[in-house]
Amino acid sequence: MMGALRTPPRMRIMIVEDDAALAAGVARILEGEGHAADVMKSGEHAILAATQESFDLMILDVGLPGLDGFEVLRRLRAQGSPVPVLILTARDAIDDRVHGLDLGADDYMAKPFAMAELVARVRALNRRGKAQSGPRLTHGPLELDTGARRAFLNGAPLELAAREWAVLEVLLGKVEKVVSKEVIIQAVASWGEDLSHNAIEVYVSRLRSKLEPAGIHIRTVRGFGYMLEEFSG
Repeated sequence: MMGALRTPPRMRIMIVEDDAALAAGVARILEGEGHAADVMKSGEHAILAATQESFDLMILDVGLPGLDGFEVLRRLRAQGSPVPVLILTARDAIDDRVHGLDLGADDYMAKPFAMAELVARVRALNRRGKAQSGPRLTHGPLELDTGARRAFLNGAPLELAAREWAVLEVLLGKVEKVVSKEVIIQAVASWGEDLSHNAIEVYVSRLRSKLEPAGIHIRTVRGFGYMLEEFSG
């Protein structure tokens, strides 16, 4: 028996912080808000993850071992990364704040800070990102409201588990294009999580059972992956 609709993670957030206790605390609070949180302990790991995975927000400490946060931010922006960045640091000087913002940071918080304020700023950045990206995706009778995380099929609410939602979002972004299982895994799994090809097959199968009665078809391209076909009515 299917239970209530599970709300998918609102954002996938990278926390770049070498203080393990602080990073764990921030991750726990954000996950309690419904977000997915991945912790990186160094600037090098953060840059590698940002180039290989997709994140909705980065919370970036300045005082990192090796590459400091400012250099991480500079390199990300030089590479054209659009990920919103909230700088979190013990440096409270005005010059440091200005430098971070000039490098492309979207917000700045000084340590020590209240967790409630951090959560509020994350929410504000989330709202800003949704407003800029446009919250609705449509495909024939299917509509995804990405801001409210609600799906509709022929005008009626459609129940999707978190992983089903994530797979569908990837396919909707590439209609009539083949998407490999590896790309889907990168979009669906948390950093470091070992998600199998068989698991992706299960999520696609579940999506098909919900979408095909409405004329929406996900084609298997053997040896490559999946393709969401153009809706023909």
